[in-house]
Amino acid sequence: MKTSLMFAAAALSLLAAGAQAETYDGVHHAVSAKSRTDVSAEAERTASAPDQNVVRGSRGAEAFKSVADPAAVRAQAVATANAPDQNVSPGSRVNSRVVSTLQNRAAVAAQSGQGSSTAK
Repeated sequence: MKTSLMFAAAALSLLAAGAQAETYDGVHHAVSAKSRTDVSAEAERTASAPDQNVVRGSRGAEAFKSVADPAAVRAQAVATANAPDQNVSPGSRVNSRVVSTLQNRAAVAAQSGQGSSTAK
């Protein structure tokens, strides 16, 4: 009895909802800012382009232009290489806590700059 009531309720709800279809508005015409000849010319240019199927970087390394100051990069590398705790990580020693001796990279770079001028 319960299943027949459920089927009846489902059938009534389907009838109440009704089948609504979209209205047909006909074929919509394409709207373009370019003329057919402009599109055709662009397609011909694109099809005859020499690198159309080449992915970026497949012809070797691209030109690189550095934006960093080489002297500053070198000073930072020297300071990092000379740091006493450069190869120590928190997991290096059992039950220990590593406290970095580098307080400020700018101060270290300034110190390494002064130290390299006296060493020369």
